[in-house]
Amino acid sequence: MPTIDLGPAAREVSRLLDGVKDDHLDGPTPCPEYSVGALLDHLMGLSLAFTWAARKTTAEDEGGSEESAPGQATAAHLDPQWRALLPQRLDSLAEAWRDPQAWEGMTEAGGFTMPAEQMGAVALDELVLHGWDLARSTGQAFECDPVSTAVVLEFTGVSAQPEQAAAREGLFGPVVEVPAGASDLDRALGYAGRDPAWTPATA
Repeated sequence: MPTIDLGPAAREVSRLLDGVKDDHLDGPTPCPEYSVGALLDHLMGLSLAFTWAARKTTAEDEGGSEESAPGQATAAHLDPQWRALLPQRLDSLAEAWRDPQAWEGMTEAGGFTMPAEQMGAVALDELVLHGWDLARSTGQAFECDPVSTAVVLEFTGVSAQPEQAAAREGLFGPVVEVPAGASDLDRALGYAGRDPAWTPATA
């Protein structure tokens, strides 16, 4: 069973947190529905959801959760201890997917059930895309290792095919054309409906 190491992407998101200042929290992100604070709330929730997906458990199994449901993250809901909690959750997420059994069978996250092998790729996609969102929103550089970039490019490239239009609705915005010769990461961003040239000033 092929597996992917989510560690590099998780560590990159954690690294970015030191560069997030309190005055960033109300600022825009490449996700029009999310401020920086709401994006962090989303990362708090998805890190738990995909950890449980790897373990084949649920919020109820884990003692319940007050995390925001998918698409309902808000800055107002962001845990005041996010700077300490989010790195811990990201570490747990990466560790959970290092278990070969995490990649076997079916699993569920965010109300969707799919083969675990696909769910692991979705988890990595979330880390990379939202890591880039956070970096751009807070004026930081974003680094993505080649293996993670390749996985996300394949995932977003498939989703950008015309026959996938219905499936990608609510997941990604319209495909953004990128210049010829663009990097693999920029191509993946474009497939995911993000403009690689986005900055807060262009929001």
